[in-house]
Amino acid sequence: MAVNLKTGDEIEKMRHAGRLAAEVLDFIAPHVKAGVTTAELDRLCHDYMVEVQQTVPAPLNYAPPGYPPYPKSICTSVNHQVCHGVPGDRVLKGGDIVNIDVTVIKDSYHGDTSRMFYVGEPSIQARRLCDVTFECMWLGILAVRAGAFLGDIGAAIQRHAERHGYSVVREFCGHGIGRRFHEEPQVLHYGRAGTGLPLQAGMIFTIEPMINAGKPAIRELADGWSIVTKDHSLSAQWEHTVLVTESGYEVLTVSAGAPPMPRTLLAA
Repeated sequence: MAVNLKTGDEIEKMRHAGRLAAEVLDFIAPHVKAGVTTAELDRLCHDYMVEVQQTVPAPLNYAPPGYPPYPKSICTSVNHQVCHGVPGDRVLKGGDIVNIDVTVIKDSYHGDTSRMFYVGEPSIQARRLCDVTFECMWLGILAVRAGAFLGDIGAAIQRHAERHGYSVVREFCGHGIGRRFHEEPQVLHYGRAGTGLPLQAGMIFTIEPMINAGKPAIRELADGWSIVTKDHSLSAQWEHTVLVTESGYEVLTVSAGAPPMPRTLLAA
């Protein structure tokens, strides 16, 4: 497994790209409301990236092996959609939960992040799922430091999700990122502590757990991209891009509107 350790100059470029990606989510937040279509959210984000930030929307026309070119600039995954939801004519309604996933390219480097948004007031069950998934992501981040193992990240996420009665989607994972959208290593959101690749300072990868309220099984829709839960249960996802440092980690996808680490984890 060839993992590209980033230089100081590359890290600085990744900080810039990561902040810009997070700022797209800050920008779109007030527009996520009942009556708007996911296509309109995509249009707004696209125009902001291209015209205001002068960034390139990485998902647009992205076509990894076996996939058709992705037709939009962001991913919008609503309710039981797990990931890669393709924006379209769907109208958001009160009580929906939606993940918006943004990846920008700036000066050849990628910034990748996603957040959950509520449309109006979500159900108690939906809010709890989103909260626990957010905690899962942060527990994974807290496991990051030089000398730790990739398995430590997955184990922390899996333990917290299953403790709350939820399941971890296993077919998709976090990934290294830099000049390329997807690099080594693959960052699983389940596993055993003390196993897997040792972490080294200079690694940059995403941590992006997908947590289902029901069973972990998923299926792909006819568009060739959108992934949904097989049992139609709700799913949630949060994502940050993280740098491994000698003493711990640095989250690169931060902005003024990025939700902070939960206080309960700070106190733990």
